[in-house]
Amino acid sequence: MAQPVTKSMDWDALWLTARERMRREMGDAVFDAWIRSLSFISAEGTDVKIGALTPFARNWVAGHHVQRIERALAAESGQAVTINLIVAPQRPSVAPVVTPPREPVVAQVTESEKAEGRRILSTKILQNAQTFESFVPGPANEFAFRAAKALGSGENEEISLLYVHGGFGYGKSHLLNAIALEARKRGKRALFLGAEDFMRQFLGALNRKETLGFKEDLRAADILLIDDLQHLCRSTYTVSEFLHTLNAFSDLRRKLVIAADKAPGAIDNLSADVRSRLSGGLVIALDKPDRATRLAILKSRAAEFARARGLAVSDDVLDHIADSEENSPRDLVGAFNKVATYADLTKQPLTLEAARHILGQATVAAKKTSIEDIQRKTAEFYKLELRDFQSPQRSRRVARPRQVAMFLARELTMRSLPEIGKRFGGRDHTTVLHACRRIAALCEEDGTFKEEVNFLRSVLVRPS
Repeated sequence: MAQPVTKSMDWDALWLTARERMRREMGDAVFDAWIRSLSFISAEGTDVKIGALTPFARNWVAGHHVQRIERALAAESGQAVTINLIVAPQRPSVAPVVTPPREPVVAQVTESEKAEGRRILSTKILQNAQTFESFVPGPANEFAFRAAKALGSGENEEISLLYVHGGFGYGKSHLLNAIALEARKRGKRALFLGAEDFMRQFLGALNRKETLGFKEDLRAADILLIDDLQHLCRSTYTVSEFLHTLNAFSDLRRKLVIAADKAPGAIDNLSADVRSRLSGGLVIALDKPDRATRLAILKSRAAEFARARGLAVSDDVLDHIADSEENSPRDLVGAFNKVATYADLTKQPLTLEAARHILGQATVAAKKTSIEDIQRKTAEFYKLELRDFQSPQRSRRVARPRQVAMFLARELTMRSLPEIGKRFGGRDHTTVLHACRRIAALCEEDGTFKEEVNFLRSVLVRPS
């Protein structure tokens, strides 16, 4: 006999196991977008109340995922249940979260501090071209786009914490920049910082004994935007201050927007308290764009190019680029810029044949060469094992060939830096970028080493 649904059941535990079941069934992207932020509220008989952060999220889940939630809870509880979705902006914690004592809201700047010329936070320079109008939404990013626009324009005051994540070049920084521009149009004070900027300026203020000024400048913002959160150093002081910032903005009922390459729970250099707090916000994943979106991005760039240079790019050229470049929007725009620059310099119509010629070498290499091929040939050349490229070894014998393989992967496969890093033992994109720059510099300095790299390249792109 099925176990009856009663109030005495451990619904917190059931909800956690049901969430994990749904994550496995749905995949991380869909789960992070719609299910992660939901919370168990209460249960009365067979009626289970689930909270969503916003009316938009509630309506979307009700229309697309409520049956899946009912099935998952039924499987865990042993009896069919009925889900009642409500709006619950403040997500209850399943388990108590231990946080540092909250600091009081910081007071106004004193006259003495003004006289001393206390330093003001240094922020990112906003890019006027990165607006909501220039952002091309599609199935992979439309939810993030709509949420960002609603927050930036003030259309949805219920969104207090927005967390967007996705691969390198997927448009996260563009969205944060657009939010900041839109907020400033409304007279709001928007601060846009990289995580490294936050860390560097806080530690600098700590050394100068100016942390109060740092906190005041930060908390004076109506909207605080932090980019590349994965680069926040896991130091006691930095992580603690970031948690204090999260708490302060929650207390002040002000907006916080975060961007990172992973979901909150997947960023190891954050404390459990910070990951928990971020997961309670509106967490949305940006995915790789589909072909229709890639083509729309290219048409938008082509229109800008035509206005600026008076040169048109034909649809067949755009179709070719959309088919040959399937990575991030940034990579897509890079390929377009390459052919557009050629047209601009030559002042000649850009034909399909010319575009194929310009992009042909990279495209052919990308089709014929995989990261696995590069790793295998490089390992054979330097007499290493394939597993050495995945290992944490940092000896010169392993590290240098690994850098060579990363360099060739970036050059010959057109894969993004994060994608390459993932195939080399889960290294981040900064490690890959450093490797590429190091190998390029060594090729300039050492003729013998350059010959080694050229030989490997020739082996990899040699017609079969």
